[in-house]
Amino acid sequence: MIKLSVLLSLAPHLPIGALCAQLAAANDAGVSMGHLHLAVSDLEASKMFWLDLGAAPVKSGPVEGVKFPGALILLSRNEPSGGAAGSVVNHVGFIVPNVQATMAKWKAAGVKTEAGRNAQQGFVFTPDDLMKIEILEDPSLSVPIAFHHIHFFVSGPGSGGADSVAEIKAWYAKMFGAKPGKRGPFEAGDLPGANLTFSRSDAPTVGTRGRVLDHIGFEVKHLEAFCKNAEAGGLKFDGPYTKLPEGVSRAYLTDPWGTYIELTEGLDVF
Repeated sequence: MIKLSVLLSLAPHLPIGALCAQLAAANDAGVSMGHLHLAVSDLEASKMFWLDLGAAPVKSGPVEGVKFPGALILLSRNEPSGGAAGSVVNHVGFIVPNVQATMAKWKAAGVKTEAGRNAQQGFVFTPDDLMKIEILEDPSLSVPIAFHHIHFFVSGPGSGGADSVAEIKAWYAKMFGAKPGKRGPFEAGDLPGANLTFSRSDAPTVGTRGRVLDHIGFEVKHLEAFCKNAEAGGLKFDGPYTKLPEGVSRAYLTDPWGTYIELTEGLDVF
């Protein structure tokens, strides 16, 4: 097994993968949910927040991170340029077996909480108040908490005056094989390990890079071939396909709405 300290020394953007990432099996396109990368000014407070929510900690030197069933979260000490709200990724969501009981436990631990529209929904906020986390209920869940969704907010009409929500839904379906559907009243696409939810924003939104949620990450099988096919189709990468000596591969891109995305291969085997 590759040592965590080796992986994390390679680059600040490399997600934590030396411990079991508990990632979902890939879809037919070879894609599954991978990780979230947060920029935080108070690393210790941020780490304790995620631990209070039920994450398992991972650490190597100055780099801190946590893992949940379905996703990894990497924390980088950096002053974010703004919160998640106002960017194209407005918030993310987790599921728990019982929202009311779980929220009461978190509130007692000092986590900032907010009631939802019904008893099966609630919200918690990171210590810097820059990111809202939606909490939904799934009584069938066999673990205390698991990753659930990424909620995108897009503003204005799409290209040629087309509906922007329809366009982003179609883009994620074509690019990553997200299965088109709906989540309640919202347009959505399902990837193994995460629902991608799409909403229209009345106000303009900005890209994620530099914000508290700097980028999202997907695990991709046969990543090199995936990148070559995407480039042949006209996609431009911010960071090209790179195979690290220890066997983990990665690439970076930005979707047409400004979501910074890291693609990885190899995290799911640790």
